[in-house]
Amino acid sequence: MMALLAGLDRAAARNLTFSWTASASPGVTNYNVYYGTTSGIYTNKTSIGNVTTATISNLCAGLTYYFTVTAVDINANESGFSNVSSFIVPGILTMSNGANAGGGAPLIQFPVEPDHWYEVQATSDLQSWSTIWQTSVATTNAWVQFTDTNASAFTSRFYRLILH
Repeated sequence: MMALLAGLDRAAARNLTFSWTASASPGVTNYNVYYGTTSGIYTNKTSIGNVTTATISNLCAGLTYYFTVTAVDINANESGFSNVSSFIVPGILTMSNGANAGGGAPLIQFPVEPDHWYEVQATSDLQSWSTIWQTSVATTNAWVQFTDTNASAFTSRFYRLILH
């Protein structure tokens, strides 16, 4: 059995570097990484050699990717899939009207990366920004959300997200 661990490559927010436990089977010469945006349907395959770390590039922000690994032996026999690991690629912020009649307060959502915290800042003039909400340090990769209940006090309001 192989276990997958994942984390974003700091140099490029849309690259994912992950590792797994080496296969205990003798004669392993190669690992294949399978991934896609639907669990169990892997539209991409990368052969990476006899190493237990891979970097997958060009992932789209906001999408959830599912990853699994197989081991290949010297006779080209491929193992079954490892446990599946999923990851939501950070780098996107979505905003929608709240559930109240007439739209309501803006609902802001974005995926977070473990070991980071985030600030939502707002401005009405694009010059003076104020922090209106912040997360604690994320321990998991998940979507978080914030509702700006003070937005109605402004004629216009702009938002930005700061990663720490």
